[in-house]
Amino acid sequence: MSAIEIPPGLEAGQNLQVKAECRNLNFHYGSFSALKNINMPVYERKVTALIGPSGCGKSTLLRSFNRMHDLYPGNVYGGEIVMYPDNTNLLAKEVDPIEVRMRISMVFQKPNPFPKSVYENVAYSLRVRGVRNKGEIDGRVEQALKGAALWGEVKNRLNDLGANLSGGQQQRLCIARALASDPEILLFDEPTSALDPIATASIEELVAELKEKLTILIVTHNMQQAARISDFTAYMYLGEMVEFGVTDQIFIKPRKKQTEDYITGRFG
Repeated sequence: MSAIEIPPGLEAGQNLQVKAECRNLNFHYGSFSALKNINMPVYERKVTALIGPSGCGKSTLLRSFNRMHDLYPGNVYGGEIVMYPDNTNLLAKEVDPIEVRMRISMVFQKPNPFPKSVYENVAYSLRVRGVRNKGEIDGRVEQALKGAALWGEVKNRLNDLGANLSGGQQQRLCIARALASDPEILLFDEPTSALDPIATASIEELVAELKEKLTILIVTHNMQQAARISDFTAYMYLGEMVEFGVTDQIFIKPRKKQTEDYITGRFG
């Protein structure tokens, strides 16, 4: 386990495990430097929020965790993202990005169900992993839908198209799809920005439940949301990590004036 400094706002002696860790992480889109020497722990079974103005590198950092940038030419990583307890550098050339995405699932800004049934949306990642036994798939689909707090609403609509669900239900379907592969970390890229307040509240409640079982990293522009649902917060600006700490400390007594200016709305 990495010897990480105790983050500001955290009492010494609290039992925290580091699930993943950015070490001197850099990222380039071609010649553009999007991430600059990022060092940050991601604590197990906690919610870590990434905040900052548009273009600061939040989503770039988030997508580095499951190697989404590999899908486009000209993108270059530097440094490491280490996953524990096996000490795997997720960015190493010998590490298969598909395996990374099985361990680290992602939910995007807008609901994006596949043009398939509710059942097949969730079963998809299981089939990709080679699961063929129908009984096992049935059980894991039900488990994932329950994990996304959607089973009660769709158990009699499993053959309906996912696109026929409401916006909030579609996003929870995408969460169920992400959960089906039994990930260790779940990434959320502004998961409620396209949803109404009621659907947003249901997703936030779901995040609070999910962190009992897995580790969550979330990008949000909504300061109130970050304050409500996260345990740790990282403030980013122009590709750099300005400040990282316990959420209450970041929002109530930030160490950096730059963070305070953003939190209070004087900047950004």
